[in-house]
Amino acid sequence: MAFGRTKENLTPGGTSATESAGGLTAFIDQGSEFEGKLSFKETVRIDGMFTGEIASENTLIVGETGEICATIRSRSVMVSGSVEGDIVATRQLVLHKTARLQGNVETPSLVIEDGATFNGTMKMIRPDAVAKKSADSPAKPESRSGGKN
Repeated sequence: MAFGRTKENLTPGGTSATESAGGLTAFIDQGSEFEGKLSFKETVRIDGMFTGEIASENTLIVGETGEICATIRSRSVMVSGSVEGDIVATRQLVLHKTARLQGNVETPSLVIEDGATFNGTMKMIRPDAVAKKSADSPAKPESRSGGKN
């Protein structure tokens, strides 16, 4: 079964975890093809083919039949299908066992299930470290004294 449709992902009320986290804004079903720029605020699931750019303030789900060739920037990305392109996931990237990813990744949290494939580079920076890095001066990172470097 595709991600988001299994019993394990149901909340006690019977809705999927995806639906309870803000609802599905859009769904590109198997057999559909879309090319261009996709931007959204909630959760989008793609089971068809998409080429272009994806920008999200929430969650992108790539189903088992999803084939993506795009640059992706989203808070959370969950992949069960195929993605070719760079991904910036500001919260988390999950590669389920059927996932195939070819591209570079930047995320503070990466989950790779046994069976998933990932070919590319990984850059992992914790969100709090990014905020601190921009606020700090070029002093030594471990220095805790005010006047000595």
